[in-house]
Amino acid sequence: MKIALLENIHPVAVKNLQNKGYQVDHFKTSFSGNELIEKLKNYEAVGIRSKTHLTSEILLASKHLKTIGCFCIGTNQVDLISAKRLGIPVFNAPYSNTRSVAELVLCEVIALSRNLFDMSRLVHEGKWLKSAAGSYEVRGKTIGIIGYGHIGTQVSILAESFGLKVIFYDVSKKLPLGNSRAVESIYELLKESDFVTLHVPETPETKNMIGVKEIATMKKGSYLINASRGTVVDLQVMKKALQDGHLAGAAIDVYPVEPEGNDDVFQNDLQKCKNVILTPHIGGSTQEAQFNIGEEVSESLDQYLSKGQTVGAVEFPNVQPTAQIRGRRLINVHKNVPGVLGEINSIVSKAGININSQLLSTDDEIGFLLMDIESGHKEALEQISHLKTSIKTFLI
Repeated sequence: MKIALLENIHPVAVKNLQNKGYQVDHFKTSFSGNELIEKLKNYEAVGIRSKTHLTSEILLASKHLKTIGCFCIGTNQVDLISAKRLGIPVFNAPYSNTRSVAELVLCEVIALSRNLFDMSRLVHEGKWLKSAAGSYEVRGKTIGIIGYGHIGTQVSILAESFGLKVIFYDVSKKLPLGNSRAVESIYELLKESDFVTLHVPETPETKNMIGVKEIATMKKGSYLINASRGTVVDLQVMKKALQDGHLAGAAIDVYPVEPEGNDDVFQNDLQKCKNVILTPHIGGSTQEAQFNIGEEVSESLDQYLSKGQTVGAVEFPNVQPTAQIRGRRLINVHKNVPGVLGEINSIVSKAGININSQLLSTDDEIGFLLMDIESGHKEALEQISHLKTSIKTFLI
């Protein structure tokens, strides 16, 4: 079985998959459009990071794919609805780089409060400006965390160790860690916080969630940090707030439009603003995080391809079968309508094939069936794959 890993995914993923017996081709770059479609024709599975976009059109032209691995936290670069309807489970690594992002955020909190980047730049230019003006300790200040998930909670723990007071807001009820405190609304958080850090997904609800009203609600002289998604903050509004002094500084790691590669020029209106830290989407880019992501997602791909396990798939019914396959394991993804299991069992029974075990899980749209069967499966497999309800059928 051939697997393509794009965008210079960590070598540990290559090694792990090769050790499991897969043929792996490792590409340093991303591909797009027709070039991507041509590449994918030769593979049964693909691993990507954030630059490769698997749109509905590309997935329809690549319906032979058995699975997709996103070697990152986010999956917004994949059309998940199309992937599910084509019977292609998508796996990611939602927890592997949480510590890396959280550490960067705390680093930026201190750097912003001390004007560290501007001071460093001046010294590099040969200028000596020793002054305490505009420089503060973070101890005793309040940090507001919007989005109290895996990263937000890590930020909460680290922030307390620095003596910061922690408040948070999340759309769902979350258990506070340590001495952190939940607030009732995003505006209550913005009013109270000296530092505001964002850790939310990219959804229609979060687009420009920090705009004119929200920034006006923030304390004068406060700081804003965004290491979540580039569409969450209205950068033009932020720029004005920085220029007129309402915001004392900001740190941005993600942008609405980002360069395709490291050789492309990046331009942004915030580049001329004082006390603004701009980083090239490196929140999760540590060696430890990339190693962990490589291990986690490669394991998920192998578990699916070798035994049909979908635990951790972001848009598929989650199934954890027994490790031992008794005979051959039939994988069938089908439309979730009444009578499908009966039809499949009838085909298998008429073919005289013994069923050793079967496991079915469904959601609103699809059903996912694992069936361990004995020999004589070729004709039955063909009949099952040609059912009007079948989306994808294969044996492992």
